[in-house]
Amino acid sequence: MATPLVVSEVAKSFTMHLRDGIRLPVVADVSFSIKAGECAVLGGPSGAGKSSILKMVYGNYAVDQGQIIVKHGDQLIDLASASPRTVLQIRRDTIGYVSQFLRTVPRVSALDVVGEPLVARGEKREIARERASDLLSRLNLPERLWSLPPATFSGGEQQRVNIARGFITDHPVLLLDEPTASLDARNREVVIGLIGEKKKAGVALLGIFHDADVREAVADRIIDVTDFAAGKLAA
Repeated sequence: MATPLVVSEVAKSFTMHLRDGIRLPVVADVSFSIKAGECAVLGGPSGAGKSSILKMVYGNYAVDQGQIIVKHGDQLIDLASASPRTVLQIRRDTIGYVSQFLRTVPRVSALDVVGEPLVARGEKREIARERASDLLSRLNLPERLWSLPPATFSGGEQQRVNIARGFITDHPVLLLDEPTASLDARNREVVIGLIGEKKKAGVALLGIFHDADVREAVADRIIDVTDFAAGKLAA
């Protein structure tokens, strides 16, 4: 599919239950599409709703109205109305996600944390570990750490594990939430290269990058989130 992700007329607000149920609008009439092989970047000031849009596309946030259409196998699925089970299937096979923070699993090695998405899709564990080793090596994570749980790693080391985990699969759509935030210049360049490889492979990427140099290096298009402002800006 030339356009594997289409967001149409999406709106989002939050209800402040501790403030007498005040409804706080975030974004409205969010409409854009991402082509295969394109990296689009959500731009705008802090609090404009960039992370909220990314979380709606991943199914973490419910939408008030609108559609989020993704090509899932041979089907077109509206994530905004999909069942929880369908959302989980889409995350496994169609939409990958690299967040700012690694949700560590106690006593599981970095190698297996990175390889787990491949194993979940039916790949043999040995092959998953081989792919994980390659990515961790490219991201300059010392081999002595690969067999250790990432919970004890530094922020930058955890983020490299997180990036490797997100990039190890061949999801047709990949969401990137500040993937280079905790990285040094050397590893930022590695991530720029990984994004370039995904684009060449026909992956549709949607990201948030506060690092201007990284944003300029990877973005084919900037989507200005202020165009979707709905009242007071929200975090």
